[in-house]
Amino acid sequence: MSIYDIMIPTAAGKQQSLGDFKGKILLIANTASKCGFTPQYKELEELYQKYGKRGLAILAFPCNQFLKQEPAENSEIQNFCQVNYGVTFPIFGKIDVNGKNAHELFKHLTEQAPGWFGKSIKWNFTKFLVDAQGQVRHRYAPITKPNKIAPDIEKLLLESAR
Repeated sequence: MSIYDIMIPTAAGKQQSLGDFKGKILLIANTASKCGFTPQYKELEELYQKYGKRGLAILAFPCNQFLKQEPAENSEIQNFCQVNYGVTFPIFGKIDVNGKNAHELFKHLTEQAPGWFGKSIKWNFTKFLVDAQGQVRHRYAPITKPNKIAPDIEKLLLESAR
């Protein structure tokens, strides 16, 4: 299965195909509004502003599985991200990233890029970088600040421009 075959929930409760992002570099993260890593939204937005026009898409997936740090409804999450961090990249509908109800996207991502301790997501703001052909190229720990990912993004943008 290709990543582009996966359907994802929008914040409005509809389904969207990841095929809509085919040919783009994707930075995908599970997020939460009440986490110590929540300020990473600001750096994610900075990356989006810097590289979005060149082909980077940032996809955020709120998740409430880690100490219930994302209790809000989708519309509240959208508002929080826009008001507090100026986020303009898509924040999708809340999903599970682990367990029997884990969303197919995160099953795919963790299968392609397991972490140090296996395939599960350990915390909010685990990030995955996907190339323009849909291959997972890197997995980053929650502590990895988004600006540290910029060199990897630049490399993939250059590769996709060839």
